Amino acid sequence: MYCGSGWLPLVDVLTRKLAARARAGDRQGDELDELTVWDRRRPLAEVVDEVDVLLPSNAHIDADVIAAAPHLRLIQQPAAGVDNIDREAARARGIPVCNAPGTNHVSVAEAALLLILALARRLPVAMARFRAAELGAPQGIELAGRTLGIVGMGRSGEALGERARALGMTVVGTRSSSSQEELDGLLATADVVSLHCPLTEATRGLIDARALARMKPGALLVNCARGPVLDREAVSEALASGHLGGLGLDTYWQEPWDPDDPLYQRDDVVTLPHVAGSTEESFDRITDVVCDNVDRLRRGQPLLHQVS
Repeated sequence: MYCGSGWLPLVDVLTRKLAARARAGDRQGDELDELTVWDRRRPLAEVVDEVDVLLPSNAHIDADVIAAAPHLRLIQQPAAGVDNIDREAARARGIPVCNAPGTNHVSVAEAALLLILALARRLPVAMARFRAAELGAPQGIELAGRTLGIVGMGRSGEALGERARALGMTVVGTRSSSSQEELDGLLATADVVSLHCPLTEATRGLIDARALARMKPGALLVNCARGPVLDREAVSEALASGHLGGLGLDTYWQEPWDPDDPLYQRDDVVTLPHVAGSTEESFDRITDVVCDNVDRLRRGQPLLHQVS
């Protein structure tokens, strides 16, 4: 069962691949080849009693959901992040939790670069000037010669760094093993900061008022990680004061978000509808991982990318 509230093109791709593998294996009536989608008019815990495999996406898989699924054999996240899954409850039931790392890092890196470019060229203001038939405004900035700070030099962070260097930017980065002093140095040095770290207890609220104060006046900030990595109140205040030069978001504190939220209406804020990982190529790779693990589950083989 797919549990996400969006990314439905992924469901279409997965449905086709499961059907193709069933035909290739001459299987009929195998429940592991049948994909359903959670009807959100009912609580998830009420509809999982016959489910063998859960695909959480952005749904919260808590202990109650796991307890309500007596046939559950696998929780397969069709993405990298597993912060919305109660892994302890799954472990207590002996249910493996797997993810799909390394499948959308190029897509996420390109989306982060899109947000950086949009902020550098003040896209919301430019669109307003176009509607007003005003030529030559607003004035933006070039990225060449500037410094990009990447918080989270994993796959997507590294991929963004490669692309930024091609534009002539200097790239600095931190990892989970980096010290607070190293993060502070990155924030003080960077003209643009892009977030690519997982959401953990250590990174929740990582970019708070203290961190924002250490950033250069007018620096740009992009978040393609998780919404709660940013302290919303602190970010709003930094934008209002002008200390933060612009904010690019693909992830939010609450999803779905309120499109009428005044924060998202600002002309120094650029938003995407959580599509950083949504490309034909990434969905193809993700669904390959899901199908491979379903096949392995059927055959009793070791699972790929098991995180707990």
